[in-house]
Amino acid sequence: MDRNEMKQFIAKRVAKELTDGDVVNLGIGLPTAVANYVPEGVNVLFQSENGFVGLGPAPAEGEEDKDIVNAGGQPVTILPGGTFFDSATSFGIIRGGHVDITVLGALQVDEKGNLANWMIPGKMVPGMGGAMDLVVGAKKVIIAMEHTVKGNHKILKECNLPLTAAGEVNMIVTEMGVMEVTEEGLVLKEINPEFTVEEVQAATEAELIIPEDLKNMEV
Repeated sequence: MDRNEMKQFIAKRVAKELTDGDVVNLGIGLPTAVANYVPEGVNVLFQSENGFVGLGPAPAEGEEDKDIVNAGGQPVTILPGGTFFDSATSFGIIRGGHVDITVLGALQVDEKGNLANWMIPGKMVPGMGGAMDLVVGAKKVIIAMEHTVKGNHKILKECNLPLTAAGEVNMIVTEMGVMEVTEEGLVLKEINPEFTVEEVQAATEAELIIPEDLKNMEV
C-alpha cells in the first residue's frame, strides 16, 4: 500500500477503539483521519483543544469557513449541538480528565510508554502544543503512526528525543500491527497479515512480546 493507503488503514483500525459516548481528541496529521471512520452506530464527541466540541467532518470543497478550523488549522465543520469556548475551558476539559481517548502521532515511542512527538532535531518548531496536557489528562492514549521513518525505528527501547510525557501511552497502532504497553513491555496484540512476526520485530527496536492468541489486524 502507498503512504496514503497506509495512513487510512491505520486510521480505520484506530476508529475501532471508539465506543459510544466517548469524548475524543484527535492530534494533527494522520490522527485527524480517524473521524472519517467512526463505526456505524457509535456516537462520539470530538473535542478540539483550540476551543470546541462537536467537531464534524471536513467541509465540501468551496464550503470551508476560515473561522472553523481544528487545532492543526485544517477546515472542519461543527455538528448540531456543538459548542465553542475559550482556551481556558478547553484545557479545563483536557486537564480535568474529561477526554476519554486522545489519538496522537509520534516521532518516537518506547516500550515504557514514553512519548516524544514535538522536537525534530535541526528544525525550528513552535513547541509541543496541547499534546503535553492531552497525554496526561486523557483516560486512554493511542499513538497512530507509520511504523518506521525512512527505514529508521520509531518504536524504541528508550526514546532519545525530548519527551512529551513519560509512561502515558497505552496503545500503538501502525500499518504493521497493534501494540499494547504493559508493565512487562510491548505486547503485539494484532498483526497485519501482510507481514510476518519476524518482519514486525525487525522494524521495531523494542523487544516485542508475542502472545499465543496473536490476532490478525482487521479494519
